[in-house]
Amino acid sequence: MPGENLTRAEARERAGVVRTESYDVTLDLTTGPTTFSSRTVARFGATAGASTFIDLIAPTVHEVTLNGRALDIADVVADSRIRLDDLADSNELVVVADAAYMNTGEGLHRFVDPVDDEVYLYSQFEVADSRRVFAVFEQPDLKASFTFTVTAPAHWTVVSNYPQVGMPAVVEGGTNRNGGADKGTATWTFETTPRISSYITAIIAGPYHAEHRELTSQDGRTIPLGVYCRGSLAEHLDTDNIVDITRAGFDFYERAFGVAYPFAKYDQLFVPEFNAGAMENAGAVTFLESYVFRSKVPAATIERRAVTILHELAHMWFGDLVTMRWWDDLWLNESFAEYMSTLATAQATRWTSAWTTFSSLEKNWAYRQDQLPSTHPIVADMRDLQDVEVNFDGITYAKGASVLKQLVSWVGQDEFFAGVRSYFAKHAWGNTELRDFLTELEATSGRDLSAWSALWLEQAGVTLLRPEIEVDGDGVITSFAVLQEVPADYPVQRPHRLAIGGYDLDAATGRLVQTVHVELDIDGARTEVPALVGVRRPALVLVNDDDLAYAKVRLDEQSLAASIDLLGSFDDSLPRTLVWTAAWDATRDGETPARDFVDLVLNNIAHETDSSVVLVLLRQLSTALDLYVAPEHRSATEIAAADRLLALARAAEAGSDTQLQLVKVFAGRAATTEQLDAVRDLLDGHATLEGLSIDTDLRWELLTSLVTGGRAGEPDIAAQLADDATATGQRAAAAARAAVPTAEAKAAAWAAVVDEDGLPNALQAATIAGFGRVHDRALLVPFVAPYFAGLERVWEDKTNEMAQNIVVGLYPTELADDASVDVLGATDAWLDGHPDASPALRRLVLESRDGVRRALAAQQADARRA
Repeated sequence: MPGENLTRAEARERAGVVRTESYDVTLDLTTGPTTFSSRTVARFGATAGASTFIDLIAPTVHEVTLNGRALDIADVVADSRIRLDDLADSNELVVVADAAYMNTGEGLHRFVDPVDDEVYLYSQFEVADSRRVFAVFEQPDLKASFTFTVTAPAHWTVVSNYPQVGMPAVVEGGTNRNGGADKGTATWTFETTPRISSYITAIIAGPYHAEHRELTSQDGRTIPLGVYCRGSLAEHLDTDNIVDITRAGFDFYERAFGVAYPFAKYDQLFVPEFNAGAMENAGAVTFLESYVFRSKVPAATIERRAVTILHELAHMWFGDLVTMRWWDDLWLNESFAEYMSTLATAQATRWTSAWTTFSSLEKNWAYRQDQLPSTHPIVADMRDLQDVEVNFDGITYAKGASVLKQLVSWVGQDEFFAGVRSYFAKHAWGNTELRDFLTELEATSGRDLSAWSALWLEQAGVTLLRPEIEVDGDGVITSFAVLQEVPADYPVQRPHRLAIGGYDLDAATGRLVQTVHVELDIDGARTEVPALVGVRRPALVLVNDDDLAYAKVRLDEQSLAASIDLLGSFDDSLPRTLVWTAAWDATRDGETPARDFVDLVLNNIAHETDSSVVLVLLRQLSTALDLYVAPEHRSATEIAAADRLLALARAAEAGSDTQLQLVKVFAGRAATTEQLDAVRDLLDGHATLEGLSIDTDLRWELLTSLVTGGRAGEPDIAAQLADDATATGQRAAAAARAAVPTAEAKAAAWAAVVDEDGLPNALQAATIAGFGRVHDRALLVPFVAPYFAGLERVWEDKTNEMAQNIVVGLYPTELADDASVDVLGATDAWLDGHPDASPALRRLVLESRDGVRRALAAQQADARRA
């Protein structure tokens, strides 16, 4: 990624020189399949006589004209920048270039639908990829208005941030040279946007299927709603459900924020080969296409789509209307949207247990991220764009949202939203920093938040809370304290607002019910809880009941024993999830044997009612089996676990969500002859599970299980792909081919991902996933040395997204305990030998190393199990 970086210092210096006003961007998407024509007219004020630069990444620049003066392209264009000297007080810059289509999910991504050979385009500009499409001052605080004019094949739909003006104008004699049908060309002109940051501008173009609705905003405006997907997916698009969630979100946010929706329309577009879950382009949100469900998916996935819809909608206010000045405050954008989307999901949709999902999914992500050597304060030090690219992590999203939830509990929800409303009113269409947000909350809550900010936002690390309980001979509590342990590297004691809950078995119902509840503030290494002295000790005591605090929690011995026997007896999903989380934390930290956690999951997952919790538990089960069980016990434990998963699937309620999830995980772990026979019987229809439909996506999962086990091969993959000649089918086939258990197949997959550049992002990710699927880990050993040897070349030669996928996805964590390769030693040797490598690259390698370190410690703990 040479010559494409931008430092915070450079951005600040440029913002001191330039005052952006407007961009007129004209694109011609009909010129060919590799590049498109881009013409930018940028108008901006500046310090007279000063010099600066504008950003552009393009293979060919044809013209640079500043204030009517043609500049020497060879002199002023270098890497990703165009130098601009001798600026006037008021400037007009014209840049004409051929920009490149991408297949990496960055810039303007081009995709060909294998179903009908039609071309689909979409833009993805965060963090700094609008410069791949037009010349721009690429930083969030240089906001401007944008007017887009786009020439495209006449049968396409073209969408941007604001509505189109009139009907597309037919281009006389226009020819489409960009692939797909040629039915002439036309030009779309769009209304000018308000002042927004360039990273939230958007162009989406192609023969997209569109469905339209509308709603009335609180200020009386009619807001057009559009829902889009590829034509070949149209039959699966459940627009009514998507719009119902959207309507609920509009109503909830407009009331909470006190500001009407700030843009003219709201389109939601499900696009192919998207890298993330979604992107908050103003008025034109793009989503991962997998959210158009062509096969049955777990309820957890449907809930995740609802939360994602509401997350992106929240960004229309927090992020788009008011935007961070620089990426140091990326966390505030994402954490606020994460918090608000969970709150809205819980209060305005049918997913009323959304906070349980948040606890299980998001907070586990945060705790995991916060224990890595790369952990950082929520308010991160983003020195440059490369820092930003690797910082879309569990701290930026989930820890920040957890801390915001705690802040709301502390200052009061009414006071919090009064501050939010003042913040939007004062800073609409502008840029802010954290202090601007805290100032409004301090005014409405009457609290000084500087100490809170210093402890929670400006210090890294997560503390651990343990109960210390003493009882007399009658089981009455004589002493109760909460102990707070701090990590050695970040010894910061933090105050917590939390609840302590006590649960006992109700003899009449056989259910665990809450019998004790105390809410209090704790601070320091030890906090006494006198309110519990004199109370009969409950069977299970849960510190951080209600999940208000951001902290890891341990159960005392009696509570842990009770949880093993009674975990399925909770009436409420949240305390049960907190027990699950405590058990998993202790396993990851090497305090309890991994096989104990395996037993806990397999003995209790049938009682779990929350789909997202089941999803997380099954992921954790796989991690424990793959990495945390002692090597000498791994094979037997894996075989027994897969047998148990199949038995649980057979016993599950017909057609249930849990049945589907258990079958999928069983298929992923089937390894013995008998287990693979069971997979084959399900695939061929020789055996059935009542209520389980072997639809297209499940068929791929079963086939890939057989491929991984050496029971199917290329002819089977080709036959299945012939039946499912879609983009999803292509991805599944790529994963299956990479999973073939031969040295030749692994070498071919490695070459396609690392040595070649032909794979688009989605096929790259699928191939990486398939490469790592092995029952014989020896197949991966030959690639350890090439991995470390190629790291810097990968980082330098590939785009950020593609490089990250390789660095993280191909790191040999599965070989943590293989003495023949010594992954830990090889990692340390690389780090010691490359002190000047990109800090972002070193961060990714350090994080992966920590996974190996943790795996080895957990294996040692499991080996000590009696």
